[in-house]
Amino acid sequence: MPRWGAKRPLQQRPGARMTTPPFLQDDQLLERFQALDQFIVQHQHLWRPRPFTELHLGWESAHPELATWLRERTLEEAEAAQQHPEQLPAPAPFPQLASQALALSATGELPDAGLHPASHRLDVNVPGRKWQQIEAFTRRLAFSQPARHWLDWCSGKGHLGRRLLQPGQQLTCLEHDTELVDAGQALSDHHHLPARHLHQDVLAADSVLHLDNGKSVVALHACGDLHVRLLQLASQQGCRQLAVAPCCYNRIQGEAYQPLSTAAQASPLRLSQADLGLPLNEAVTASARVRRQRDASMARRLGFDLLQREQRGVDDYLSTPSLPISWLEKSFEQYCRDLAELRQLQLHGEPDWALLEAQGWQRLAEVRNLELVRNLFRRPLELWLVLDRALYLQAQGYAVRVGTFCDYPLTPRNLLLLAERGE
Repeated sequence: MPRWGAKRPLQQRPGARMTTPPFLQDDQLLERFQALDQFIVQHQHLWRPRPFTELHLGWESAHPELATWLRERTLEEAEAAQQHPEQLPAPAPFPQLASQALALSATGELPDAGLHPASHRLDVNVPGRKWQQIEAFTRRLAFSQPARHWLDWCSGKGHLGRRLLQPGQQLTCLEHDTELVDAGQALSDHHHLPARHLHQDVLAADSVLHLDNGKSVVALHACGDLHVRLLQLASQQGCRQLAVAPCCYNRIQGEAYQPLSTAAQASPLRLSQADLGLPLNEAVTASARVRRQRDASMARRLGFDLLQREQRGVDDYLSTPSLPISWLEKSFEQYCRDLAELRQLQLHGEPDWALLEAQGWQRLAEVRNLELVRNLFRRPLELWLVLDRALYLQAQGYAVRVGTFCDYPLTPRNLLLLAERGE
């Protein structure tokens, strides 16, 4: 079985400058998983409650100074702290938790394996950010044996697979959307590439027919069950090499997470669909306009939440459906009345609409600041999930590496699993 690099993380000498930790591999996978598991389980009371749906959080009574400090901050201060919460001068235990979370989720960049230059106009009609992600992803695929046949799982138009193709190699792209299949095949034919684009529901039983020990499988941001299905089938069929950047862990068919590895199955941690959404609770790639719309929508929902609690006489969150952006063009009063009608909630009396709207924005500031505590566990939980997948592949006979393939601002989902079986 192939091995890469040093087995132990770099040690920092007292007084030395911080060094970037190496990627994870071998026995580091289980060691880090167990440390993460202990941290996440121990602090469930901090990250499970959702400030958006609960007016008061259970941990606030245990840490009143921290709760008061966070609730007094502005929305702008919350936004400024999103990317580097470990630098926030908050009361205890926030700094200690932030330091632990940062250390436990530290993962180095996978080495740049180099890549042949892209063919002329191969990136035409690919959004710039997406092409940058593809370039970063493909440069990390350092395997001990060259690939013979690439399989692009949930391929879209197959941009990733085409970027990987070298002379003598073949490409198969699997995609459920027939329009994307046809468009991808047309692009591959235009570039005279040996590629087949196939219409395939990868969750269907017959998807296994495309996997065998001659395939090297890649998946860039396949969601939830789509990439889990790939790991299970590819390992069963003996695929030689896998490169998977997981995404949207909460997109699963069941209500609860089904652990893959023995270590995760032995953990007391039980994750719901809502829990699995925690790592995705960020919008570093959203435009300023999208962020403004998101804030306005959330402030209105929070204002409506106060209204419905008062009207129903029930101090519980009432879930509301996704609403078109056009709803933001309505007055706040009309927004609430229409949403109440949608939820079959009869309104009584004459609510103070201006006060409710102002309270919605105030609650949004409090929610965003209180979420800073919960968000400390985003990356640790994501790495826990990725290491569950890595340990599963390791048990199937693969040598596995876990690291980042690009910088965080390009995509927060920048963790990459590389797995290879010996001949």
